[in-house]
Amino acid sequence: MKKLLTIIAAMSVALTAFGQIIETHTLHSNVLGVDQNYNVYLPAGYNPANHYPLIVLLHGLSDDYTAWQDRGRVDWVANELIESGECVPFVILMPNAGNADIHAYPNGYFNVPGWSYEDFFFKELLPAVEAKFNCGGSKGQRAIMGLSMGGGGSVVYAQHHPDIFSSCYAMSGWLDNEKREVWADVPEGSKFPATSNSVADNSAIKYVKKATPETLERLKTVKWFVDCGDDDFILYLSLDFYRAMRDAGVPAQLRVRDGVHNWEYWHLSLRWALPFASRNFSI
Repeated sequence: MKKLLTIIAAMSVALTAFGQIIETHTLHSNVLGVDQNYNVYLPAGYNPANHYPLIVLLHGLSDDYTAWQDRGRVDWVANELIESGECVPFVILMPNAGNADIHAYPNGYFNVPGWSYEDFFFKELLPAVEAKFNCGGSKGQRAIMGLSMGGGGSVVYAQHHPDIFSSCYAMSGWLDNEKREVWADVPEGSKFPATSNSVADNSAIKYVKKATPETLERLKTVKWFVDCGDDDFILYLSLDFYRAMRDAGVPAQLRVRDGVHNWEYWHLSLRWALPFASRNFSI
């Protein structure tokens, strides 16, 4: 038995040495009234006595906190980029804001009646994770990014809290839903209309267009990057957002690469997004 425990301990140390640590944790939310799971990536040689920058990585509609690991293999990408020196070691938080059954469960990063997710994120989850893993803690040590619904969520979070994030990288972002589109076959009692309407109510594009001069100055303190495939069905949203930012005088980067709305595209996006965040961290 002692020998077995020694082998298990050695395996744990080996995993730490290669940085292949994705931990799942649960936080009880008083705001939401439920337990919420989240995943955390810890870099090679993680030492809780040391401080690390924090990247918040948001998933898309019908996915959950496991998607970036199970489908995006974020640990492989992060390990490679840190080992090569393209990124500094960082902690990655992957929160849960969805479920494959978009009709039975809430999806989305915004406050809707009976489900104040944005309040949960900023008042409970972010402080708890930063305290637990000794990461983030200041604007210069935080970045946010995500895909699709999470791309839109990352932009709006950075718009609402430009004093908290140093950079924002949106992949194929669901940045607006002006028509409040809901499919005809939505079942009675579905939670999806609330998700759809919340994207419209928190339009990242309208936020820029309606921003006061003071708000625009605050937005300029964040480094912005939007990235979308040339054949993505919501490419126009990234283009409209980028155009609004240019018209408002807020610097932003735009990349349109060959691709569609899928994991092949987002897996490659990570290789752009993580170094972008790393370059924009500061003390």
